[in-house]
Amino acid sequence: MQQVNDCFSRVKKDCFKFISSQETKKYKFRNKERMIKSFLIPTSQWISNKVNKKKTLIIGLAGGQGSGKTTISSILTLILTKYFKLNVFKVSIDDFYKTRKNRKLLSRVKHPLLMTRGVPGTHDIDLMLKFFKKVKIKNFKTLQVPRFNKAIDDRYPKSLWTKIKSKPDIVIFEGWCVGAKPQTNAQLKKPINSIERAHDQNSIWRLHVNKQLKTKYKSLFKQLDGLLYLKAKNFNILKNWRLKQERKLWLQTKNKKNLKIMSSGDIINFMQTYQRITQQMFKDAIKSSSVIMNLNSKHQIQNIKFKKK
Repeated sequence: MQQVNDCFSRVKKDCFKFISSQETKKYKFRNKERMIKSFLIPTSQWISNKVNKKKTLIIGLAGGQGSGKTTISSILTLILTKYFKLNVFKVSIDDFYKTRKNRKLLSRVKHPLLMTRGVPGTHDIDLMLKFFKKVKIKNFKTLQVPRFNKAIDDRYPKSLWTKIKSKPDIVIFEGWCVGAKPQTNAQLKKPINSIERAHDQNSIWRLHVNKQLKTKYKSLFKQLDGLLYLKAKNFNILKNWRLKQERKLWLQTKNKKNLKIMSSGDIINFMQTYQRITQQMFKDAIKSSSVIMNLNSKHQIQNIKFKKK
């Protein structure tokens, strides 16, 4: 407990400053101190205990849309950097989306739904595997990591990619489907929402996505040294949180002229492409994750479970 209090006193200012930057007049974080002391400092301690200075530690962080992955990963990074004095690089699977041009080609060759970014098959796996390989090598040199611009639904030019100048002790790799497992063919047969019923009547899209999980994404997720999972109670709660996230983005953005905010209907349709894997992860991720953070209906961490591995 003494270490938790000591850590909190050193990171409190930076953590609260970050949390404040995520708040609006309408949307405020509650129980900030409890979240940091009871859950995020112990998780940071768990991560720091796994660090081997000779090899970069790759920690996955998964959770449904709107579950709080960016907030949690950012605060963990602050604590690990400020208190544990570790070099941490945080990256999202979103930054590795295939270019708009590549997805357009994929949508013509495989299925029109693959134009919509998000599901397995819409990321550049080769680029991610190269990143993990280069970040682990002994003779580390500067490394460039792609960035994705959601406003134009395309990758930023290489001149605007993130540069890593020194070898990280830890990489936090966050994303909604990180660690996801494939379903059986029997599970894929029955459509689960209106998007699947209307646009994937022959199961071509979901079979393709599932095949990616069986093959390329399985190889990708083998790179992880541990997985943190933010577990919401159900998919409907995630939909509400995602709608709230979009409203918050609107309130936070001063220059709204070129801002592409989704309507409620757009968000519901968009999330339907995520639904099948998200709901499967409710079952699978609690078995395969190293750390499970259970979220209550108020969008707060209710409890945390560390698995012995």
